[in-house]
Amino acid sequence: MPHLPLSGLVVVELGHSIAAPYAGLILAELGAEVIKVERAGAGDPVRDWGPPYTDGIATAFQTYNRSKAGIEVDLRDGAQRDALRTLIVERADVVLQNLKAGAADRAGLGGAALTKAKPLLIYCNLHAFGAVGPLKDHPGYDPLMQAYGGLMSVTGEAEDRPPVRVGVSIIDMGAGMWAVIGILAALAERTRGGSGTIVDVSLYETAIGWMLWPLSSYLASGQVPGRQGSAMSTIVPYQTFRAADADLMIAAGNDNLFAKLCAAIERPDLAVDERFSTNGQRVRNREILVPLLRAVLATATAADWCDRLGKVGVPASPLQDAAGVVACEQTA
Repeated sequence: MPHLPLSGLVVVELGHSIAAPYAGLILAELGAEVIKVERAGAGDPVRDWGPPYTDGIATAFQTYNRSKAGIEVDLRDGAQRDALRTLIVERADVVLQNLKAGAADRAGLGGAALTKAKPLLIYCNLHAFGAVGPLKDHPGYDPLMQAYGGLMSVTGEAEDRPPVRVGVSIIDMGAGMWAVIGILAALAERTRGGSGTIVDVSLYETAIGWMLWPLSSYLASGQVPGRQGSAMSTIVPYQTFRAADADLMIAAGNDNLFAKLCAAIERPDLAVDERFSTNGQRVRNREILVPLLRAVLATATAADWCDRLGKVGVPASPLQDAAGVVACEQTA
């Protein structure tokens, strides 16, 4: 589609699992020609991440690798390695790779070698822990990074409950997004007369990026943030509540919205109570306020509360599952 912004750009993806394939998917759907390179005979392991399967291939693979062309290469075969190198030097604008640490270099397909052979090439490494540091050669996966990067320490219910991971591969997909951001920045520099470059992103740095607020909070206060369930440590009320029939999320993110919430639930007295009149006071008195709100919100259905709160501009939402999201008119 010639009108798409990356039309004419050629990307070679030496990617497997999710991080590099997700970056490749974004670039492909922005118009780039993305050529996915898979291991000969075996392919990307995600091909068997199922069920469910679509046309005999795991739906997960189809999800992250649509809009791409595909070839398979045996990197142990010198002729095939040379052919892939020639393809990159002759056609590629961008190379994406998340092979095991050192594998691309050993095959003669590392960033230093290829950018030397083609100075305008943009070469993006998606590492596990980063390009430098004592763990730079260690492998890494999304749940490991959710644990090691601190995300699991602030996700889930109270400390006496088992830790949980975010239910999607947020680290892998975030790293893919950072890869695209780095590549687009490098492309912008190249259009201003610059050369190609090597872009380094990693799963661990992505995890730290998602932890920006908790890490800043710890550095400022010395207190280690804990799990808050659906709530937020610095805003109240900003969490799920159980209505008469289902759960709903309420995000009264400032004093004005809290006053509107109190009026809508027919408890205007709470808005002028000095314990709750400012967000700072509500945070300090969370254990008093939240049970009061729970008692009121349990008296009507989630749909009723969403309707009432929506009419006065208080952000509120039912908790939708995958089926609900698919059926939603806004999704369509």
